[in-house]
Amino acid sequence: MIRWFQALMPREEGFFDLFEAHARTLCAGARSLRLMLDGGPDVAEHCAAVARHEEEADRIAREVTLAVSRTFITPFDRSDIRQLIGSMDDAIDQMHKTAKAVTLFEQREFQPLMPVLGDVIVKTADLTAEAVPLLRQLRNNAAPINAITEQIARLEEDSDGLYDRGMSELYRGPARQDPMAFIVGAEIYDHLEKVVDRFEDVASTISGVLIEHL
Repeated sequence: MIRWFQALMPREEGFFDLFEAHARTLCAGARSLRLMLDGGPDVAEHCAAVARHEEEADRIAREVTLAVSRTFITPFDRSDIRQLIGSMDDAIDQMHKTAKAVTLFEQREFQPLMPVLGDVIVKTADLTAEAVPLLRQLRNNAAPINAITEQIARLEEDSDGLYDRGMSELYRGPARQDPMAFIVGAEIYDHLEKVVDRFEDVASTISGVLIEHL
């Protein structure tokens, strides 16, 4: 009886607007992070931009959390909504942690594979932003959603390989003359690789929501 009644009630579609707004902050944050990895005198400016995008993402995430508690009929399970916005927010939080590490260690130059990892981050952010609007019609969009989440999973595998290569080059190169360079470089590589991991978490959450509604 309750399910029949809920089926008749209009769903609150504002969640999708919030998801899409958050996805835009992910793309903006990823691009600021990538510009940061070009190095040079503008690094601090790009770090600050990442922080601003993270603050905006936090604001949207809080709005989603409040809406979950105030909305009678949600577009899908409340726990899934919380998990989705939480995983998205974790991605930009990890970008912010990366920028904070760069600021802490006063880095203005980066190892060659760090910008390549930055490119992967931009791609995963763009794919996430492509997938999120498709959640409005889960069943109709099952095929493209699956294709996007699979692409993100492959990019995460690529990031693992880039991380391993970067750490090896770091150890065989700068670390031989300056052990601190290895410590700093390893910290930044670790943060960058974790950003991609967080996007894979978003993709896994989206896949889980899709499976529940097929």
